Amino acid sequence: MTAPPESPAAPPGHYGRGALVAVLTTQPLATTLDYLAPEGGCHLGAFVEVPLGPRQVLGVVWGPGKGGFDLAKVRPVTRVLDVPPMRAEMQAFLARAADYTLTPLPAMLRLATRAPGLAGGAMMRKVYRRAGPEPARMTEGRARVLDALDAFGGAAVTLSELAEAAGVSPSVIKGLVKAGTIAGEDSPRDTPYPRLDPDRPGVALTEDQERAAEALRQAARAGGFSATLLKGVTGSGKTEVYLEAVAETLRAGRQALVLLPEIALTAEFIARVEARFGARPAEWHSGVTMTERRRLWRMVAEGGAELVVGARSALFLPFRDLGLIVVDEEHDSSYKQEDGVIYNARDMAVLRASLAGAAVVLASATPSLETWVNAQTGKYARLDLTTRYGAAVMPAISAIDMRSEDMPAAHWISPSLAQAVGRRLEAGEQSLLFLNRRGYAPVTLCRACGAQIGCDHCDARMVEHRFLKRLMCHQCGATKPVPSACPSCGAEGRLAPVGPGVERLAEEAAALWHGARIAILSSDRFASARALKAQIEAIAQGAADIIIGTQLVAKGHNFPLLTLVGVIDADLGLQGSDLRAAERTFQLMRQVAGRAGRAERPGEALLQTFQPEHPVIRAILSGEEERFWQAEAEERRAAGAPPFGRLAGIILSSTDLAQVSDFGRELAMMDAPLRAIGARLFGPAPAPIARIRGRHRVRLLIKAEKTAPLQAAIARWLGQFRPPSGVRVTVDIDPQSFY
Repeated sequence: MTAPPESPAAPPGHYGRGALVAVLTTQPLATTLDYLAPEGGCHLGAFVEVPLGPRQVLGVVWGPGKGGFDLAKVRPVTRVLDVPPMRAEMQAFLARAADYTLTPLPAMLRLATRAPGLAGGAMMRKVYRRAGPEPARMTEGRARVLDALDAFGGAAVTLSELAEAAGVSPSVIKGLVKAGTIAGEDSPRDTPYPRLDPDRPGVALTEDQERAAEALRQAARAGGFSATLLKGVTGSGKTEVYLEAVAETLRAGRQALVLLPEIALTAEFIARVEARFGARPAEWHSGVTMTERRRLWRMVAEGGAELVVGARSALFLPFRDLGLIVVDEEHDSSYKQEDGVIYNARDMAVLRASLAGAAVVLASATPSLETWVNAQTGKYARLDLTTRYGAAVMPAISAIDMRSEDMPAAHWISPSLAQAVGRRLEAGEQSLLFLNRRGYAPVTLCRACGAQIGCDHCDARMVEHRFLKRLMCHQCGATKPVPSACPSCGAEGRLAPVGPGVERLAEEAAALWHGARIAILSSDRFASARALKAQIEAIAQGAADIIIGTQLVAKGHNFPLLTLVGVIDADLGLQGSDLRAAERTFQLMRQVAGRAGRAERPGEALLQTFQPEHPVIRAILSGEEERFWQAEAEERRAAGAPPFGRLAGIILSSTDLAQVSDFGRELAMMDAPLRAIGARLFGPAPAPIARIRGRHRVRLLIKAEKTAPLQAAIARWLGQFRPPSGVRVTVDIDPQSFY
C-alpha cells in the first residue's frame, strides 16, 4: 500500500513521495483529480500518466490535492513522463484562456498536448534523406518520392510518412534506397534544431524600416511585455523589420514565435528566414509530420528550438523562454478558431505575451479595427511603413463601373478588364483575376421547375466543382455527383450552373485568351499543402500568365511578374448584415490590390463594381485608410459594437428541431444573470444556415457594455440549466462570424 501523504500542505514546487497532488487530465472532467505522488516525488507542472478507471491517461500536476475524503482510496501517479514540466506561465495562460473563452480547462490542456508519443522516452528511429543522383530507371512513383523529400526541406521523415506523402508503397522507397538515390539512417527520435545566427547580415533596410526595426529591437531588449502594431503598406518590407526583432530576441537567448495565417505562406517565409539566419526554423502546422510534431514539442520545451513558424495552434506549444510573438497579417479571419475550442489567436497571442513577459508584434497593411483602436488609444505602440521597399511603388487603383459595360450573357470579365489583361499578356507580365468563390458555380438550378440543388445534411446550396466532377457543400464537405436529371422534378438535361466561381472564370479566361497559361489558386484544388506550396512557387517563377484566385491569393504572396489585379465582384462582401462587412471588404480589396507591382514594374488594380459610389469602394479607391478607420470606429462606437462593446454568441444544435428550439426559448426566459450586468439578449432565432451536418442550429446573441463582466454572467446564466440529451451548447466570445 502506498504511504500516506507527508503533509496536506506540501511545499510548493515539489511534492515528495505519497504527497497528495491535484492532476488536471485531458479527459472531459469538470475538475482536477487527486492522486498520490509516486516514488521519487514530482514537480508542479510535471506531465504524468495516471489511472482513470481501467485506463492510463495523460495529465499535468496542477497543484496540491484538495483532500477531504478517505486517503486510503487515493491511487498513486503511475509515472512521471520524461519531458520538462509545464511552466507556471503556461499554466496561467491555459487557465486565463479557459476563463475568457468559457472553455473547460481539460479542453485547453488538449490543445497544449497535441503531439504524439509524449509518453515515450528517448529512442532511435530510421529516417530517410536524399543521398545520391536520380536512379537510372525513373518511374512516376519514384519521382513522387523525390518530390516529397524535396518538399520536406531536409526534415526527418520516416518510411511510412514518406510513403503516405508520395502516395506510394514502401517498396518504391526501398527500391530508391537500393539504387543509392536516398538513404535510411538511424537517428535519435528527438534532436535539437540547427542554431540560428542572429548576427548574420540581413538585407539593407530603408530609413523607414531601420527606424521601425530599432524600436522593435529595443522592445525585445527590454525583456518585458509590450505590444506593437507594425502597420505597413503591402510590399513595404514588414517581414524584414520584424525579423530584426527576432534576431534581437535570439541574441538575448530567448525563443521567438511567428504566426502566419495560411500554411501556403510558409514556404516563401521559411526561405527568407533561412537567408537571414543561415538555418531553417522549426515549423508547426497541419502539413508537418507526426514525427516532427513530437520532436518540435519536445525541443521547444527543452530550448532546442529557437524560432517556431506556425499556425494559430503554435501558441499552445510549451516554450521554455518565450521572448517574442509576431502575428503576421493580424487582421486575417483565419486566426479565429471556429470549431472545438473557439478562440482568436491574435487576442490569445497578446495574453500569452503578457504572461510570459514577451514582446508581441501585430503586423498588417490593413489592421483589424480592434488593433487600430488599441493603437489609437495608446494601449499598443504603433510603427508605420508608408512606402514600398526598393523601386516598387503602390499600384494605381481604379473602378470599372459595370453599369456602363456592355457585358454578354453569362460573362463576368468586362471589356475594360479584358483589354487591360491583353496588354499584360503582350508585355509578358502576369495578371490576377480575383473572385472569392470556390468551385465552378455557387448554384445549380433546374430550368424546368426552378429548384436549386441543396445539401442533404445542411440548409445550404451545393456548389458545382467541375474540376472534381462533383457537387460540394462548403459547410459540411459532403459531395455527390452532378446529377443528369433534376432531383425534384426529374427533368433531364435542364440543370444549369448559375453565377461564377473561379473554375467558371478560368473557363471564360481560356476562351478569351487562347494559349495563355492559366493557373487556379483555390484551397480545394490541391490534395495537400505541399502541392499548393509548389504551385505558388511555380507561379512566382513565371509559370502562369493569368492567375485565377480566391482570398487565398490575398495573403502575403509575392509574385514579381504580377502587374495587374482585376477584382471580378468588388461588391460581393458588402452584401448582408455582417457587423464587419465593411471592414473585411476594405481589408480584402486593399490586400489583393497590393499583390500588383511588388517589383520594378508598376502595378494596377481594377475593381469591377456596380456601386462605385459606395463609401467602402470610395475609401478603397482613395487610399484614405485612416479616414475609413475613423468613420468605421465612430459607427461602431455609436452602436455600442466591438471594440466599444462586448458580444457573445450562443449556438445551440441538435438533430431534433423542436428540442433545440424549446431549449432556446427556455434560456431566453431565464436571463436574469445577464440583465443584472446590463446585458441584452437577442433571440433565439434560427441560424442563417439553420442546419449543418444534420444538426438544427439556433442562435442567441448577447450584447453588453465594454466593461461588463460578461463571462461570469454567462457562466451563471448557463449554470442554471442542464441541456437536454443531444443538445450541444457552444459559446463564442467576441464572435467574428454569425452563420
